[in-house]
Amino acid sequence: MDRFVKSFILMGIVYLAIATVLGICMLGYPSLMQFKFVHSHLMMLGWVSMMIYGVGYHILPRFAGKLLKSPKLGELQFWLANIGLVGMLAFYTLGTYNPSGLYRGLVIASGLIEALSISLFFYNMIATLYAKTEA
Repeated sequence: MDRFVKSFILMGIVYLAIATVLGICMLGYPSLMQFKFVHSHLMMLGWVSMMIYGVGYHILPRFAGKLLKSPKLGELQFWLANIGLVGMLAFYTLGTYNPSGLYRGLVIASGLIEALSISLFFYNMIATLYAKTEA
């Protein structure tokens, strides 16, 4: 299994643990409900997406009998996905305590980084699954 595949799976589990703790804290302290955005994105972009990326990179090329188009793109996508997610959640949280246009802009920029990482996964999977040669 490629290192970046294991990294996606590990980070998915880490994000699940963080989201679980945050969710329990939100139940115990209703004032933390303002962080529903953070909780939901930890679950969807953190836990679910990271696990899908890891399992997808490992299994889909094997099911198709192909080699992954670009492990280097997979590695780049790992870093962009994590930088985008952590940036988006950190700047969103900072913006709730200190509302300013700067934090909003940084949340949007982080979201664009996340969108780029999703595009890299899309390209890498399509290029792998529809490649002319087999493994």
